[in-house]
Amino acid sequence: LDLLKQKGVQTIKADFADEAGILRFADELRSSFHSLRAVIHNASEWLPESSEHDHGTVMQRMLTVHVMAPYLLNQELGELLSRQGKFGRQADIIHMSDYVAGTGSKKHIAYAASKAALDNLTLSFAGKFAPVVKVNSIAPALLMFKHGDDASYREKALKKSLLGIAPGETEGVNAIRYILESKYLTGKTIALDGGRHLVQAS
Repeated sequence: LDLLKQKGVQTIKADFADEAGILRFADELRSSFHSLRAVIHNASEWLPESSEHDHGTVMQRMLTVHVMAPYLLNQELGELLSRQGKFGRQADIIHMSDYVAGTGSKKHIAYAASKAALDNLTLSFAGKFAPVVKVNSIAPALLMFKHGDDASYREKALKKSLLGIAPGETEGVNAIRYILESKYLTGKTIALDGGRHLVQAS
């Protein structure tokens, strides 16, 4: 964060675990900016059903971060995004979804369900905010490994896609750039999965 601040990036601390924190974040943005070029929903939590929390808590936390936060922020910040139209420009909302939104997950049931709900928000908000604001999702599968992932896990994970690679975070950045530069893309989910769905189909 310090490096970003040195480069002139304005950072805002926010808690997306409850409605009050989400709305405070929206208020701070409205007080700081007259318009917004884009909102990218990348906040995420990845709780499995095997966590120390009870099932109701797991589902509630997944829905709050992945559904309520984007829903409220889109509603609260829609006017700031729409002001781009006064300058003859489009604005964007990008939801960071997940490959499992379309497949489900035995180990992360609540997580997968909340990401599927996020994909549905993409469809609804694309209709609500057109034509000034484009709304799309990006649904990545494995893009990069964590430092602690061992060789056995990495080998097994890479075999889940046709392309057999972990392309890195740049793949996600490139997808965001594509959406921002596009003039004719809205209401869509871009899959970054290396053909993983075809491996499972075979």
